Amino acid sequence: MKLNCDMGEAFGAWAMGMDEQIMPYVDQANIACGFHASDPLTMSKTVALAKQYNVTIGAHPAYPDLVGFGRRNMDIAPSELKALIQYQVGALQGICQAQKTKVSYVKPHGALYNTMMTDFTVLETVIQAVSEIDPSLILMVMAVPEKDQVTALASKYGVTLWFEAFSDRLYTDEGRLTPRKQANAVHQSFERIEQQVEELSLKGGLTTASGQHLSVHADTICVHGDGLHAVEAVKRIRTLVDGLG
Repeated sequence: MKLNCDMGEAFGAWAMGMDEQIMPYVDQANIACGFHASDPLTMSKTVALAKQYNVTIGAHPAYPDLVGFGRRNMDIAPSELKALIQYQVGALQGICQAQKTKVSYVKPHGALYNTMMTDFTVLETVIQAVSEIDPSLILMVMAVPEKDQVTALASKYGVTLWFEAFSDRLYTDEGRLTPRKQANAVHQSFERIEQQVEELSLKGGLTTASGQHLSVHADTICVHGDGLHAVEAVKRIRTLVDGLG
């Protein structure tokens, strides 16, 4: 099981996350592209850090929402959304090319990510945007019950998918993330996070908010690098996953 983490989310003088401490423990870095966070210098430094630790680089495009950190939904026409995604991915590709490395996949951020996993017309726009940039780019999407439908849509454009689950997010019985504004939407204890990672790795599922077992077949698990105990949590998850491997 691979571990991925959202990174490069600082902006100018404003720090976010603990990228230097966490990069050595993950396999895939989802690097912000300037629309919800980051700036050219931050992107460049994060690419260099990922290259140093041989971490696979992914673009992390978002709605144009710096103030809301990309977590507010936006009603954007398909043609504009496609251009926004391609603009962001292209920017990171340029920085990677300058450092003799590459973008290997795309993982949308925040509200865009959540919306595309419930509105498949938005998902199709994202898939099309990725396919037009480079059909070899992999698209990272949430592991949802409609996996076959999502796979078929990606196959239409020749795009390969990686399905991901979250180590520290509470899931609904419908297989979606509990909204952050609701209580207990993010697991706080190491024990609960480790339990969810172990369930995902060994049982192909997890326990939902109501205590039900939900089948979740994931290729990669998202860990977060911006919490109070993020570094310790990621270290423990790395040790757990390596031990189960």
